Amino acid sequence: MGIFSRFKRKNEDAGEIAPAPDTRLRAGEPSRLPQDSEAERARLREIARATAAKIDAIESAMANDIFNTPEPAWGSGPRRPLTSFQQEQGGPGTLPMVEIPTTELLGDDVLPDAPVEAQAAPVVEESAILYANGQAAAAEHMLRDSLGEVGQLDRTVWWMLFDLYQAGNRPHDFDNLAIDYASSFETSPPAWNPLLPAASASSQPYAGVTPTEVLEGTLDTHIAPQLERLAQLAAPGKPLRLELGRITQLAPDGCDLLARALADLHARGSELVVAGAAELAALARQSTIIGQRESSPAPWLLLLALLQLLNREKDFEETAMDYCVTFEVSPPSFEAPGKVATATSAPASVERFMLPPIIEGDNAKLFGAIEAYAQEGDSVLLDCSRLARVEYSAAVALQARLRGLAGSGKKIEMRDMNHLVAALFKLLGYAGVVRLFPHKY
Repeated sequence: MGIFSRFKRKNEDAGEIAPAPDTRLRAGEPSRLPQDSEAERARLREIARATAAKIDAIESAMANDIFNTPEPAWGSGPRRPLTSFQQEQGGPGTLPMVEIPTTELLGDDVLPDAPVEAQAAPVVEESAILYANGQAAAAEHMLRDSLGEVGQLDRTVWWMLFDLYQAGNRPHDFDNLAIDYASSFETSPPAWNPLLPAASASSQPYAGVTPTEVLEGTLDTHIAPQLERLAQLAAPGKPLRLELGRITQLAPDGCDLLARALADLHARGSELVVAGAAELAALARQSTIIGQRESSPAPWLLLLALLQLLNREKDFEETAMDYCVTFEVSPPSFEAPGKVATATSAPASVERFMLPPIIEGDNAKLFGAIEAYAQEGDSVLLDCSRLARVEYSAAVALQARLRGLAGSGKKIEMRDMNHLVAALFKLLGYAGVVRLFPHKY
């Protein structure tokens, strides 16, 4: 997920979005700064944008190291002894719903400057259970009320709230929270990256192996067959996955091919999961020099296409103006990315099994499909980039199935989870069976 976010968004569906709840960080204190005026909001935006320039430079320099190094999975550290309740009930998988806060640290890959807690805050566990049981409003109020105290020590509560708004397609509330986040930590907030269409778009939302193309090495004409295969696999309701994080060098002809392919998929309304788009955008920016008219425009057009995928409208508009000045032509116009989700690159090249937006009720068919997919190899990679919510009882049942696969020697990973689902899985003891990788903010 990209690192920068737009603070003001044109929202054609504003009438369908519920207003942000009037909650408080602490009793009697406003959840926003008192000077809640346009001038103050503009000042807060400038705080994030000033920091953005520095972070963008660091991101460009470090992207290769970060995404070529295997990221740590949750549960890799020492586990705490079971509580007396857990011992009586037979293990961590039988924890009560709210009464006993006894999980390990929620997330091993915390921010460098985030304090390390001995265990997850109770609000993290309780909110995760409320959300899993369909009580999103109660989970939201609990998370918002904890921002002023727990949220200043553990950013997990912020990330869970960001994910709640993205799962609910609430960009206005997301932007308001982003302003609070920027003013609290003086850093750029997460970018808006909503989930792909959920069950409302189809009576049978897709779940299964995701067709994937991995582009690596030098981006030149050798990618043409892969892009042709991707176009042939595009079908309504069937997501595609495109891995871009392994590209190390750019050639103008390859930039042109990829930019055209992305534009074609966008025009066809294809559902797309793009991994490594931010890293490739940083690489493409190195090939764009303002005023160098004799250079190829292809890296510029690829950069603009990637910024559109990442939904970074402000960066897109600024780059488009630089493109216009350099080549003295009209730049492309920004369009919302549509049915696109972004993810981080993973070292594994195993085909992924994409989980549906919601897992609840009778899941015998889904569990059977996962087990059939697992028979194809020793590695089981579950893609959670579209997964919005897992019902508590379904999460327990899924854990039992995955424990069976792990017992037969399968290596299981769950990647790109939102932090609400990740907190629930952590609470239930998934880390003893599966390597968990929540998406990074």
